[in-house]
Amino acid sequence: MFRRKQSQNHQENGIEEQEAKVSELRAALGPLSARSLKYCTDACLRRYLIARNWNVDKAKKMLEETLKWRATYKPEEICWHEVAHEGETGKVSRADFHDRSGRTVLILRPGKQNTTCAEDNIRHLVYLIENSILNLADGQEQMSWLIDFTGWGLSVKVPIKTARDCINILQNHYPERLAVALLYNPPRIFEAFWKVVKYFLDPLTFQKVKFVYPKKEDSVELMKSFFDVDNLPNEFGGKATLNYDHEEFSRLMSQDDVKTAKFWGLDEKPSHIASGHSGAQVAPEPAPLALPAC
Repeated sequence: MFRRKQSQNHQENGIEEQEAKVSELRAALGPLSARSLKYCTDACLRRYLIARNWNVDKAKKMLEETLKWRATYKPEEICWHEVAHEGETGKVSRADFHDRSGRTVLILRPGKQNTTCAEDNIRHLVYLIENSILNLADGQEQMSWLIDFTGWGLSVKVPIKTARDCINILQNHYPERLAVALLYNPPRIFEAFWKVVKYFLDPLTFQKVKFVYPKKEDSVELMKSFFDVDNLPNEFGGKATLNYDHEEFSRLMSQDDVKTAKFWGLDEKPSHIASGHSGAQVAPEPAPLALPAC
């Protein structure tokens, strides 16, 4: 009983210390624009602290870089019709099922690459990351990625620079959003590509990348630990059928664009004065910057 009470007290002290770090980080950030203030929830601050091993100074630097990136790139303002052409083959889509933990699932099929503009490819992925976050269930902070290598080869591979840029965006601006990335049945030719790409991954992200081979028992069990095989598409060793209907998916994304606009207040006139969270002050919203052309 004494040990149980001691463990409980230690856990409570740990939670209190974490909450103190969150408060310290919020104070260190200073005044924020209305949109940045909405982004910087306590859960958000906690993710950046976890990514930087609860070092407030490092988490502050990382978060400030993200806020600069979001002010420039404006991921919440990307609409489906701007990137729909990238999704015609279903190379990246949000699944209509969840993993065993109830997390949103993104399905990536690099073998269905259909365009060559790196910027559009990245914007399409960013759009779907934002969409996946929008569709997370209450209490969920992370998503799962399923990557199907069917049809992938040297002729359709993503350029190293594009892969690096995508990884940097995921690691630097969406910390602790990835629960696991399951690379399903990658061909041997992928090994050379992976040897280069893996050096762009930080240790935390690297640990979340799992190689899965359908003929290996441990790989099959790994998939079962994350997914119900009845919901899992047969492309990933499950019993369900994956039918990507671009028209239907576009309809769903257009509906979600309305939800996104409402969440961020994009359907309203921008306000330079908003009520702060935890007493934080609000600064004017920065002017939009143009994106580079392809």
